[in-house]
Amino acid sequence: MRKRLSAAFMAVLLIMLLTAGCGGSPATTTTSENNNQEVSQAGGNETKSASENPELILSTTTSTQDSGLLDVLIPMFEKQTGYKVKIIAVGTGQALKMGENGDADVMLVHAPASEMEVVNKGAAMNRQLVMHNDFIIVGPESDPAGIKGLNAGEAFKKIADTKSIFISRGDDSGTNKKEQDIWKAISISPAGEWYQEVGQGMGATLDITSEKQGYTLTDRATYLAKEDTLSLTILSEGSPELLNIYHVMQVNPDYIAKSSPDKAKMINVEGSKAFVDFMINPETQKVIGEFGKDKYGEPLFFPDAGKDENTLTY
Repeated sequence: MRKRLSAAFMAVLLIMLLTAGCGGSPATTTTSENNNQEVSQAGGNETKSASENPELILSTTTSTQDSGLLDVLIPMFEKQTGYKVKIIAVGTGQALKMGENGDADVMLVHAPASEMEVVNKGAAMNRQLVMHNDFIIVGPESDPAGIKGLNAGEAFKKIADTKSIFISRGDDSGTNKKEQDIWKAISISPAGEWYQEVGQGMGATLDITSEKQGYTLTDRATYLAKEDTLSLTILSEGSPELLNIYHVMQVNPDYIAKSSPDKAKMINVEGSKAFVDFMINPETQKVIGEFGKDKYGEPLFFPDAGKDENTLTY
């Protein structure tokens, strides 16, 4: 496992070097379709119990980290199972790439179309719906572009028409993918001094947006977690396209074995299955549904295990 951990950190180091030019870096934390596809093992690869193979690498989006949700869930998982989780929080695109390269055991991400590309090529398995919240468009109280109350597409169009500052994560994250989908839907290719890509996680992007008094697209959970430190307000919300859906899925060692048999043997199949099972367990789902209520008066995420994601609403 140590060799694969080293490989994982080399992959993360490469990501850091590639994103250094735009200021981005992954957050790494150490802590004490086929939805019904059966879990398989790489040929001849024997799974181990937590006592034999206790380390589990989770690649995930920065929103689950920045919101504080993982600070609650990961200690619960570790206490219940004995596994020790290495969290690597990056943009969803990078989190998926880590899984596809065999540098993670399990992924918790929020870009359904990109997730299905990884599932369909066989790199991921046991994909399960976990939860949802929503994206919102935030900006200064003065609202120079006049977007308050507009739907997402209309808001983006007015921001572009008025050339108001828009801060984009620009990091291939789930949020960045959603932003690009909205621009594409209104046939605008944003460019110019007003459109600024920062290559940062959600928390840092909100800080920059607040400092520059611009607009940005954010998940609601991260915004609420940082609201007291920001000079930003919610200006557009509730559009159907702003639904933000999270899935968990295992890395498939059989796929990894095609290019790297040795790396495939290090995939923690049993540990990753335990994590998927934990995330969709009713007890965990209840914790997810309560998370944030005490501080914000509303949950930051809504539990969805076992539901049909096509029926999800706000």
